[in-house]
Amino acid sequence: MRKLLFTLSSALLLLSACTEAPKTAEKKKEEKAEPITGQSALFKMYQMARSWAPDCQPLKMNSIPMSDFPTLPPGTAAAWQATFTSAARSQARNYTYSIVESEGNLHKGAFAGLEEGWSGARGNNQPFPMLAVKVDTDAAYKTALENGGAEYDKKNPGKPISFLLEKVTKHPDPVWRVVWGESVGTSNFSIYVDTATGEFKEKLR
Repeated sequence: MRKLLFTLSSALLLLSACTEAPKTAEKKKEEKAEPITGQSALFKMYQMARSWAPDCQPLKMNSIPMSDFPTLPPGTAAAWQATFTSAARSQARNYTYSIVESEGNLHKGAFAGLEEGWSGARGNNQPFPMLAVKVDTDAAYKTALENGGAEYDKKNPGKPISFLLEKVTKHPDPVWRVVWGESVGTSNFSIYVDTATGEFKEKLR
């Protein structure tokens, strides 16, 4: 009888282990962090910003380089930071969106930062409506490649790609600035792409 019970117990444990393995694999698959495009990240932060100020508008947004994700699909990033303004509140507020928890006060998902005073648009520091951002960063990157980016990339292989969303006075619509380098300050080549039409606007060196 004891031998029979031991055999049955062993069989049940084996069956349980076999059943648990696919569940664990499935859970790991679900938890895999996928990089996100700029337009998608902006919309997720905008949804949170609307609860802060219903009249909020984006002022700027940039991708955030992360050492844990050195290689990403073109047009995506692991984390983004955006600033929204509210004319009614005379305030601005920073938000971040990250696919993982990380150093630098980055939290998984959308996260609101501190409020600060904002006195209105000045120079290139201009807010713009969300509806103007119709073209995503993956499409902007493709346009940039077709208009000088591919040639620069060939001469300077391995450069990281970063993105900046802003409204500059010389262009009627906001623009994606596709930057060869981790930031505008460390780059000597970038390209403006119109966020409303997807058209190439200009090269900057």
